[in-house]
Amino acid sequence: MLTQVQAAPGAGLDAFFKAKGVAVIGASDDITKIGGRPVHLLRKYGYAGPVYPINPKGGTIQGLQAYASILDTPTAPEMAILAVPVEATLQAVRDCGSRGVRGVIVLTAGFAESGPEGAALQAELVRVARNHGMRLLGPNCLGAVNVVDRLVGSFSIALEQSMPPAGEVGIVSQSGNIGSFTMRNMAERGLGVSRFIATGNEADVDVADGIAALAHDADTRIILCCMETCRDAGRLIAALDMARQRHKPVIVLKIGATEQGQAAAASHTGALMGSDAVFDAVFRRYGVLRVRSFEELLDVGHAAALLGARRLPATDAVTLVAASGGFGIMMADAMVQAGMTLPQLADATKALIREAVPIAGTNNPVDASAQMSARPDILLKMLTALQNDANGSTLVLLLALSLYTPRLRGVYMEALSKIRASHPDRLLVIISQGPPDAVAEINALGIPVFPSIPAAAIGLAGLVRLGQLTTLPTATAYGGSLDSVDPAVFRNEFHAKKALAVAGISVPREEVVASADEAVRSARATGYPVVLKIASEDIAHKTEIGGVALGLQDDEAVRQAFDRLIGNARKHAPQARLDGVLVAPMVSGGVELIAGVSRDPVFGPVVMVGLGGIYAEILKDVAVQVAPVSEEEALRMIRSLKMFPLLDGARGQAKSDVAAAARTVARLSEFACRHAADVAEIDMNPILVKPQGEGVLVLDALMVPTSRNPSAH
Repeated sequence: MLTQVQAAPGAGLDAFFKAKGVAVIGASDDITKIGGRPVHLLRKYGYAGPVYPINPKGGTIQGLQAYASILDTPTAPEMAILAVPVEATLQAVRDCGSRGVRGVIVLTAGFAESGPEGAALQAELVRVARNHGMRLLGPNCLGAVNVVDRLVGSFSIALEQSMPPAGEVGIVSQSGNIGSFTMRNMAERGLGVSRFIATGNEADVDVADGIAALAHDADTRIILCCMETCRDAGRLIAALDMARQRHKPVIVLKIGATEQGQAAAASHTGALMGSDAVFDAVFRRYGVLRVRSFEELLDVGHAAALLGARRLPATDAVTLVAASGGFGIMMADAMVQAGMTLPQLADATKALIREAVPIAGTNNPVDASAQMSARPDILLKMLTALQNDANGSTLVLLLALSLYTPRLRGVYMEALSKIRASHPDRLLVIISQGPPDAVAEINALGIPVFPSIPAAAIGLAGLVRLGQLTTLPTATAYGGSLDSVDPAVFRNEFHAKKALAVAGISVPREEVVASADEAVRSARATGYPVVLKIASEDIAHKTEIGGVALGLQDDEAVRQAFDRLIGNARKHAPQARLDGVLVAPMVSGGVELIAGVSRDPVFGPVVMVGLGGIYAEILKDVAVQVAPVSEEEALRMIRSLKMFPLLDGARGQAKSDVAAAARTVARLSEFACRHAADVAEIDMNPILVKPQGEGVLVLDALMVPTSRNPSAH
């Protein structure tokens, strides 16, 4: 027996996809019942291994010998499907373990989703399964299907009429209904499916297991995932990395944006980070394409499967062709808004287009007029010229309603067949709504068809991202120790910045003083002008209580400011513990950034960077990534900001020291990982980014301990 250790992502799932022998516990003669459907489907679709119906009554079920217990079967089945009442499930799992079953699918509902008693019973199922070295799928799930080998461990109605054609699309879903709906729709589009798995309550097997198993599966080339949440960030990240390393594109429909991360935020920085944005960041890091609708999942998934990893677009360049100038403008608008680029055509290409269609407009988009569809040879000559153009762009052809006209359909199909034969590796995409048999005919040539201009623009942008999968750098991981921090870092910004300075982050020379005389002495040593700020672990936002004085030019101004700050603190925060007043140099010149760390409830420490002031707070112009990040990743985060031109010398301004800013963000992320047990949040705001080559200075910092109640802020 094995101890209760959770298996690595994907380990042991061959028990569901390659099982030699299946037992259905709770089997029924009635094929409309949950216990009857798996037996029926296994027989209907020709599963080659033995099927053992298990029912206390014995006899025969659906023409097969039934057994009173799984312990009585002539051979030990590798997979067991449980369709028994909740109260009988635990004993059934124990019997499966005793019989040597490798994988158990618990279809039955009524466990963790039903309350504490169900959760306790579910935990016991897992304990028993792990003690016997079994993987457990569910409970409350729709099971698993190996379409290629006709192995059905499900009661899905998506299989009632027909099995999807065998193909290269793997589907993993937490929701059984969404997953089976995806499987059925892919089949209706003529696309084959390799594997399907629905994880349900995820007591043991989770969505990460499904992704990892499909990443290693020889029959699967693309993975579609329907995800509601993530229960274990490390397992999900490991699974996505497996898919990335094996060049298996992953497309995720992530639903259910949570507010947990925002609710837990105590610092200003934390309030700018939402859990959904963190999922986006993780997906970007591992080359996963996140889609926002079921239609987009099907459109992009279908196109990616048709093209395969080798033919995904290498660049975001598109050449647009329509028989109407108006449609061409609509295409251009949608493509540019989706992040695509429209390169100019070579003069030789324009000349060849005019030879084929003398009245054509030869800019991009190409206005080919209705003459392009007059004869197949005219269209073929124009398409050949475009496919031979040196810009290497994806060619997008709008057919509008042409496929509904038999004559025009014939023209297009002949030209498209020949251009695919002559240019098998060049990417060609069609925009058309049908009819379905015409779309299927074009798909059969390996040409994706999108139903609308917006769908094509969004879909192509997604395909470009998937095409960059092989060029992604290895994600940064933290391999250092987990160290404690001096609790003083939570008292005030002075101690917080001292700790950051030790981590290699630049901060000003400053001092905390307890009297006006000490403030004057410190200001003289620092050099005027200076800044005074109240120092207290109970006052996180100093400006709100009049706790900051800027640009103080002489001794008298410092004395007055010291007394004013202490008075304001005692008036507006009478219970606050005061450490004194911070004296720091008044620094100016440069661009302000904000950076920080917040603890995501799923992924742990997350680093954020944005332009300071209204850009971060009002425009929400921030970039996030799970910590740690390398300097290269931090630089990409900074460059992704909408207001990055302010750092890059917009309107003749000096370029800022972006490299130093990226280095600061990377060091902050490492600090957060090293001290993750103690530090929940870090807020560095503002960070003054000086001109290129002059570095940065963190002018204010706040750290929040993991034990602090966020509501205190």
